[in-house]
Amino acid sequence: MSLNKRTERRIKLRIALILAAVCGLLLTEACGVRSDMQDQPRYKAYKQSDFFTDKRASRDHPEGTVARGQLDENKAFYTGKIDNPDPNAQAATSTDANGNTVVASFPNAITEFPLPVTKELIDRGEERYKIYCMVCHGQFGDGDGMVVRRGFPQPPTYHDDRLRNAPVGHFFDVITNGWGKMNPYGYQVQPADRWAIVAYIRTLQLSRNPEANLKMTSSANSNTTSATDPAKPAAPAANTATTKGGAK
Repeated sequence: MSLNKRTERRIKLRIALILAAVCGLLLTEACGVRSDMQDQPRYKAYKQSDFFTDKRASRDHPEGTVARGQLDENKAFYTGKIDNPDPNAQAATSTDANGNTVVASFPNAITEFPLPVTKELIDRGEERYKIYCMVCHGQFGDGDGMVVRRGFPQPPTYHDDRLRNAPVGHFFDVITNGWGKMNPYGYQVQPADRWAIVAYIRTLQLSRNPEANLKMTSSANSNTTSATDPAKPAAPAANTATTKGGAK
């Protein structure tokens, strides 16, 4: 083999080795770069965006859409209101001796529990009440909770005629949306737990007035029990398992 052919072969071999090394280096670097969803361009929640005209990266749900399992079509259970409530109905209000703005009428509120009132439901309500409500409303609903004793405005007692005659839907609505100096607790308390608290409030009221004609019946089940005799529940309460939050 001539010298020129040997030199030519050596040059080709060197070129091949160089190309192989370059390809190996590129493949190594490519394998070391993550290209999955973790590294894709994205906005963090509540960050500003220059793409949208309102500058918000977080977008609202399309109008009219409902998340799966969140239709909440039972108006009585999820709002404490009657079907087809009058949107123009205004509650009459007055001011009590402590300066609280209190409701004197209860338009659109349901008068019966939308789930069975059982001992389990009342026990659950007592647990939630003592965690979240007692601090303001007191152990027995007199409005003398620990924060009140330390200067916080006193809420109305549950044992006056006004609240004894109030429909159960009113208490549910106040827990959900708040009233006066009380903040809303709907974001913390599941609806079944709100109804459990209302059932316990009714029990506190009945403990002071055992002869009172307070409604503890349920429109959901005709075999429900009275809070004055909670030892004989006829049907299990809906969703009284431990859930997040509580109310007052």
